[in-house]
Amino acid sequence: MDFSLTLEVILMLTAVAAIAGFIDAIAGGGGLLTIPAMLLANIPPVLTLGTNKLQAASGALAASITMIKKGVVSPSKMKLAIAGAFIGSVLGTIAVQMSPPDMLEKLIPFLIAAIGIYTLFAPSLGEVEAEPRVSESTWQRVVAPLIGFYDGYVGPGTGMFFALGNVALRGRQIIAATGAAKVLNLSTNIASLIFFIIGGNVLWKVGLAMMVGQTIGAYAGSHMVVKGGSKIIRPVIVLVCLAMVTKYMMG
Repeated sequence: MDFSLTLEVILMLTAVAAIAGFIDAIAGGGGLLTIPAMLLANIPPVLTLGTNKLQAASGALAASITMIKKGVVSPSKMKLAIAGAFIGSVLGTIAVQMSPPDMLEKLIPFLIAAIGIYTLFAPSLGEVEAEPRVSESTWQRVVAPLIGFYDGYVGPGTGMFFALGNVALRGRQIIAATGAAKVLNLSTNIASLIFFIIGGNVLWKVGLAMMVGQTIGAYAGSHMVVKGGSKIIRPVIVLVCLAMVTKYMMG
């Protein structure tokens, strides 16, 4: 599709992507910033979703590399979850390009509100390992693909769903859960991006510019996660949840 933006608008979107990358690396939910920003720049909705996946993938890659280098996460131990999340995202991306996500969007505010409340009031959330509520097999074969489908179908807050799901269902420490979330989110972003590219729904100049900002923000945010731990992650998750619920309730 032939679509162009001024240099000023592209630079503004790049700055927004940097902030989003920082937030994404800590808690997820960066799409809450980038998607509305692109829509405000009059980019059509489907092009917005496709271009958002391009820049988000770069942020997830930067955060994943940092987490792996720091020893926070080991991708070799979560191969099934990575594959499952990838497949789920593919199915979600195909579905969203075939039908409007009205039904799922109605459920999103309630899901996000529940996460925010849980994060705010759960004592010592993710500070120590806890007893798992589901098996590793169930997490990798069922939960990860479902969250992957959500990412392909709608998107915002996926990293938060992966991280908090790992804490609540698998009893993981929040830093380790956040590291795993970055790797899984990278998988879902790549899967979704492939099909948006096939559908011709990516603005390359805009997306590549935003990738620069996203990568810088993600690099800074992931280092802060490693240093600050739950003291940084918990309040950011609550604030992101509040912002997302407000956004969805106000339309």
